[in-house]
Amino acid sequence: MDYLIALNGWAASRRAEFRWKADTEFFQQFDNQDILSADIGIDGVAVKTGHSIDVDLDVRGRVKVRCDRCLGDLVLPVETKALLSIRTEGEDATDGERDVIVPDGSAAEVDLRQVIYDYVCLSLPLQKVHPEGECDPDTVKFLSQGVGDEEAAQNSPFAALKGLFNG
Repeated sequence: MDYLIALNGWAASRRAEFRWKADTEFFQQFDNQDILSADIGIDGVAVKTGHSIDVDLDVRGRVKVRCDRCLGDLVLPVETKALLSIRTEGEDATDGERDVIVPDGSAAEVDLRQVIYDYVCLSLPLQKVHPEGECDPDTVKFLSQGVGDEEAAQNSPFAALKGLFNG
């Protein structure tokens, strides 16, 4: 599947709509080992405005990752929007609400795969964990062992430092 926006042949105010999918294979192309599987739809609209092409992407779906706490499978929703402006070379590359892409002057099209990948990854939470109580109970039990264990604290190599600052 191509994720391309042609740069040539746009009449003023021309509008194009497109629909793409980003699945597990899409993320494997980026050597992303954190996303185990994906089912994401990308709906887009491109409109020629002056010397630029404004592209609005609506990205929705789900990805499966590992839970940071129990390492079990965790399905996370993905829901994000990308507002892009593809500008011809030499134009001012700033726009308040849109991310600006300035392709090479000889480019006939812009590939949005990297943009889609980045937006999906940035939409995921930094800490990927199951809601409270939904982690694998065996893993949680294992991780909880020793918490508050007085004997383990005394056998710690740092136990000798315990009273260091007490006068």
